[in-house]
Amino acid sequence: MQLEFDKVQQLLMEHCKTELGKQMAKDLRLHTHIDYVKTALQQAHEYKQLTLLQEHFPNDFVLNLKTELKLLSIQGAVLTGEQALQIRKLAESMHAITRFFDHDRKVQYVALHEVIKETYYEKKITALIDEVLDEVGQVKDNASPELAKIRMSLFRKRTELRRVFERVMQKLQKANYLADQGEAFLNGRRVVAIYAENKRMVKGIIHGESDTGKTTFLEPDETIELNNDVQSLEREENREVYRILRQLTAKLNGYSDLLNSYHDVLGIYDFIRAKAKLALDMDGNYPALVPHAQVHLVQAYHPLLLLYNRKNSKPTVPVNITLDKDNHILVISGPNAGGKTVTLKTVGLLQLMVQSGLLVPVHPTSQMGIFKQIMIHIGDTQSLEFELSTYSSHLKNMKYFMENANGRTLFFIDELGSGSDPNLGGAFAEVIMEELAKKHAFGIVTTHYLNLKVMANKVKGIINGAMGFDEETLMPLYKLLIGKPGSSYTFSIAQRIGLHPSLIARARKLVDEGHFKLDKLLNKAEQDLQKVEAEKKDLQKLIKENERLKREYEELSDKERKNQQITFLKLQNKIKEDDLQYLKDMERKLKQIVVEWKRAEKNDEREKVMKAAEILLFRRREKQINEKIDKKVQDKFREVGGEVQVGDQVKILSNRQVGKLIEIRDKRAIVQLGKVPINVKLSDLVVVEEKVSE
Repeated sequence: MQLEFDKVQQLLMEHCKTELGKQMAKDLRLHTHIDYVKTALQQAHEYKQLTLLQEHFPNDFVLNLKTELKLLSIQGAVLTGEQALQIRKLAESMHAITRFFDHDRKVQYVALHEVIKETYYEKKITALIDEVLDEVGQVKDNASPELAKIRMSLFRKRTELRRVFERVMQKLQKANYLADQGEAFLNGRRVVAIYAENKRMVKGIIHGESDTGKTTFLEPDETIELNNDVQSLEREENREVYRILRQLTAKLNGYSDLLNSYHDVLGIYDFIRAKAKLALDMDGNYPALVPHAQVHLVQAYHPLLLLYNRKNSKPTVPVNITLDKDNHILVISGPNAGGKTVTLKTVGLLQLMVQSGLLVPVHPTSQMGIFKQIMIHIGDTQSLEFELSTYSSHLKNMKYFMENANGRTLFFIDELGSGSDPNLGGAFAEVIMEELAKKHAFGIVTTHYLNLKVMANKVKGIINGAMGFDEETLMPLYKLLIGKPGSSYTFSIAQRIGLHPSLIARARKLVDEGHFKLDKLLNKAEQDLQKVEAEKKDLQKLIKENERLKREYEELSDKERKNQQITFLKLQNKIKEDDLQYLKDMERKLKQIVVEWKRAEKNDEREKVMKAAEILLFRRREKQINEKIDKKVQDKFREVGGEVQVGDQVKILSNRQVGKLIEIRDKRAIVQLGKVPINVKLSDLVVVEEKVSE
């Protein structure tokens, strides 16, 4: 109750649809067997995954069939057709569930399949019901030969009665006796509505009158015998239907235990579905379970606070906390309303939920152990009945804690030592802490006592923790800082809210100087730590940004390198293609020269062929020379472009030589190559500059 576990149960019950599911939620309690807890958590986790994957699980029917199943176990009891149809739905639901678990799903959802491992679907149940009932729960005509015979006779008699009745109606209509042309039934008998003043004019039995007395309901003489026959057959039909249903109930009685197990299965799946829905509401996850005592919570939220804040569009600050064999007791200090109690309750409630088989709002990397006992002391537990003061009640609980705690105990104490003289209460609190530490118990304690803050880091197994507080805004940060005690910010808060300086000064004088200095030191240390944390966050952001830029640069560098390689290969291939084409042309031309040489008969003709060959070979050598010159020029100079002017260094495109432009004459120009001036076309020049060596 102190950890508000009952509120979590209520939320769970609201998600349940069956009576059994609601009862299971109501009876939810802490379990200490790790295998049971693992199975319960795994089932909720698997159903949650089903929901997230939008995979339909066939437990649609909400069947609360306690009455029907109880009737089955009573000798001589009879189910109605509607009740038998509900039993059929129960069996069909079981059939759908067994079909859901094909080979793959048995492996994928092993914990959910565990629920039906000890039961099976019996098709004879639906077969027995289908032999007797139709889809709306009425007994079929062919359910027995006797019923078929009765209903056939009943059909004939009703048909005959209808014909006779219609003739009577026509006769009365002509006589203008009818008050209503529609037929009516009274006491199961077919009657006509005639005007009251004509009732003596028609032979028959009067069955009643209208409220105004103006209409009389009369059974004509002609239909009395037929009505008697119909009623007699209807009684026979009812007796036969009752006999058939009693026989069906007796047959179903043989499957009573199996049907009860089906009912339980549907209730269990309803309960598991409710756990999954609750987990989805509060971002519940399946933490890693460990067999030993341990608490390692990552991004843990108080489930009720999370739901409340979400409803009101407020943020919730998660807590990170670790209790292990080396540091198993945490002392949390800090200002009032700073979140100490909420942090304590968060850990306590999450541990209760996990050991009850509920998924909890923590990061999946969290690790939670199994504790044999959980002890809680929160708030004012004063008892009027036993005339105990607050502190007496507090000490009584602490006595129980110290006597019964062990290495598998998880305890929670809010404001240890409160309700007594600060010095004496603090001394007792220190003794209690030491004793619980000796017992190797795990726990969380909140306090304002300075001596507990001091002892925390001295006694083996006890560590300090502080709730963050912004001194400038006087607002709690609701963030737990492990490893250091927290200041109560008493004087800071008094100063910020505008209490007169003289009053604050007098209060300071009344406080022990060492105590005041230590609280001030804690105050300063906490603020410094918050600044360091803020700087650390900024640094981490910068590191991440730097890493991102580095990755982008490397990606761009790799991309540019690849582009350069591709361009180089393309250029290489182009040069090789040009050379290959040139060689092919040379080969073709030389072959032609050889053919022409053979054809030439005179010496002068052969001389012409020889000159042609020399010109061809000279051009090849000339091309090679030009390419070498061009390469030298390209290595030494780069083209600048732009309009050429006197004084520019220029390259002559036709011979690839570089010189200085000394004169421009209309469309021609004079270029100085060494000591020799050359007259060239102006369009054959391009401005160049020497490359700077790196």
